[in-house]
Amino acid sequence: MAVSSALYIFSLLVLVQAQSESQQPQIQLRLAGDKRKHYEGRLEVFYNNEWGTVCDDDFSIEAAHVACRQLGFLGAVAWSPSAKFGQGEGHIWLDNVHCTGREKSLAECPSNGFGVSDCRHSEDVGVMCNQKRIPGHRFINTMNNNVETLEERVEEIRLRPISSHIKRIPITEGFVELKDRGKWRQICNEEWTPLNSRVVCGMYGFPGEKNYNNKVYKSLSMRKKKNYWGFSVNCTGNEAHLSSCKLGKPLEPKRNGTCGHGLPVVVSCVPGRAFAPSSSIGFRKAYRPEQPLVRLRGGANIGEGRVEVLKNGVWGTVCDDNWNLRAATVVCRELGFGSAKEALSGAKLGQGMGPVHMNEVECSGFEKSLTDCYFNNDALGCSHEEDAAVRCNVPAMGFQKRIRLSGGRNPFEGRVEVLAEKNGSLVWGTVCSENWGIIEAMVVCRQLGLGFASHAFQETWYWAGDANADNVVMSGVRCSGTEMSLPQCLHHGKHIDCPKGGGRFAAGVSCSDTAPDLVLNAQLVEQTTYLEDRPMYALQCALEENCLSSTAKKNDHSSYRRLLRFSSQIHNVGQADFRPKMGYHAWTWHECHRHYHSIEVFTHYDLLSLNGTKVAEGHKASFCLEDTQCDEGIQKRYACANFGEQGITVGCWDTYRHDIDCQWIDITDVKPGDYILQVVINPNYDVAESDYTNNVLKCKCRYDGYRIWAYNCHTGGSLSSDMDEYPGMSNQLHLR
Repeated sequence: MAVSSALYIFSLLVLVQAQSESQQPQIQLRLAGDKRKHYEGRLEVFYNNEWGTVCDDDFSIEAAHVACRQLGFLGAVAWSPSAKFGQGEGHIWLDNVHCTGREKSLAECPSNGFGVSDCRHSEDVGVMCNQKRIPGHRFINTMNNNVETLEERVEEIRLRPISSHIKRIPITEGFVELKDRGKWRQICNEEWTPLNSRVVCGMYGFPGEKNYNNKVYKSLSMRKKKNYWGFSVNCTGNEAHLSSCKLGKPLEPKRNGTCGHGLPVVVSCVPGRAFAPSSSIGFRKAYRPEQPLVRLRGGANIGEGRVEVLKNGVWGTVCDDNWNLRAATVVCRELGFGSAKEALSGAKLGQGMGPVHMNEVECSGFEKSLTDCYFNNDALGCSHEEDAAVRCNVPAMGFQKRIRLSGGRNPFEGRVEVLAEKNGSLVWGTVCSENWGIIEAMVVCRQLGLGFASHAFQETWYWAGDANADNVVMSGVRCSGTEMSLPQCLHHGKHIDCPKGGGRFAAGVSCSDTAPDLVLNAQLVEQTTYLEDRPMYALQCALEENCLSSTAKKNDHSSYRRLLRFSSQIHNVGQADFRPKMGYHAWTWHECHRHYHSIEVFTHYDLLSLNGTKVAEGHKASFCLEDTQCDEGIQKRYACANFGEQGITVGCWDTYRHDIDCQWIDITDVKPGDYILQVVINPNYDVAESDYTNNVLKCKCRYDGYRIWAYNCHTGGSLSSDMDEYPGMSNQLHLR
């Protein structure tokens, strides 16, 4: 079985024949400029042996459709005026272009005429095409090959392994074959270079190429009849996939169908550590788990996320000025993935916190790390609204073939059914819902490529799944949240233990493209920490809501409790609003404080000894989740007044002031000394988030019996692992 991909080999330089060659000029189109994806850019026209641009006057989505279809894409998604992809040079060939959308060439659309324009390059138009290509798209390419009438159609590309490798996952080695007019053809290796292999490996999610046993492939190719493709390919090594490479010269046909002294092209790729076969020691040596300098955060799927870099022991983000596919590919390969599919700007995968470490990044594409690229240290003017992100090509691991959602109202929800081995055959079955939670649901949604989990269900009677798959085939599932597939989580194996059984009690999930991400303001906690001695008669409501230590129940009304107070400012820097898990009907009314609790435990407040032992604790119920303040340009959506909607909007924050009830830790029984103040948001994972590691905040504290100092406060994951000042303690949440 071969790995195939719907990638169509053609150049972005397309020579289009108009309706009548004698009447319509021949033009070529290309996408140029400061583009972040191979299917977008400044629209340029080759006419009269010169490249020029198109003015945005009267340009429309219909004209963009025509241009994108000329380039071999299914159509346009959008177009942009005012030189969004940078200003071009030379002639402005077209102005006031009026297309109906049915034209085959931009040259067919009425305009002022070639070269007739009153525009400047500040008005150069750009297009964003549908990334899907037209199957079997015919094109004529003269620019790169100097061949006047070269017509070629290639439909697909695949990496075909030899029989001894066919069961390996992922497939890392094999013959490179192209589907041309319905037939699979090999490529002659006489013109093939390591840069071409690098591009092929990047396409399939691998960071690099390696040598292979040539004798095996030579022996195999000598025995079989070969059917060579008639062209060579010239790649620079920076292309996202082979379709972006230039076609080389046509190969001269040989009588015996061979390519002279050459053989069919074989490519062998090195997988990243996360995808390497467990039996391959060589892969583990090649990718030693060292402290990384670059990481991805906030991504819904494997190989995507906001780019963060480590500098002086502190993690920070990258500004999107000049961010492009070349820099994104350096990141992807550095992290063990293939080339970049997309270089995302504008905090598309959520905003980070802390400093912006890099700006105006420029890479050659061959750097081993993003930190080796040229960049501007001065990030003045960059905000987290400009955080750069990437989506990388990842290897085909076959994860999606072994799991499905059944019975849901849409493809993003349903009962979880997995393919498991039973009595020597593979059968579909359900997953036991005992202890099933949002972390396990996150792994399911990631495995299916459906993004984040929005809910985890322990009853699924309302989803009529496959009746033949009612039996439980997996139980005792416990995930950490970083797994790529459900079988990688801890589970009972073949010894199923599920007292409730499957059927109506099978595990279920609903998935979403986006998720919220709550982060505490560490500086505010540090600045607002103080002590208050408060009489018991003023703490009766807090006592009822378990906001005091257990010894408080023995005190009379005239005694005092010592409270460690501080303010909490909780930002939603994700991509979706943070909403309570339960609806109005399930909120709890507290008569003492006369308010509703929409989440029974929203935060944990703990005072820990330096070895991590808990010495005092508190908790904050979410009696009111609302938008206290928002970033400029964002409207508040949630307010608690009049039994209103509760939540935290993206780009807003909810502030719990130090002077409200339960916004404290009762330290009455704590002796003077050095401690750690720890605050954990959403500790029970009641609501799905894109990143739980930043839900923890820690501060060092010194208490002398009369005063308290909090210092060195930071959120989880903001410092490098070797800079963490609290050895033995993890920023991961473990309370389940």
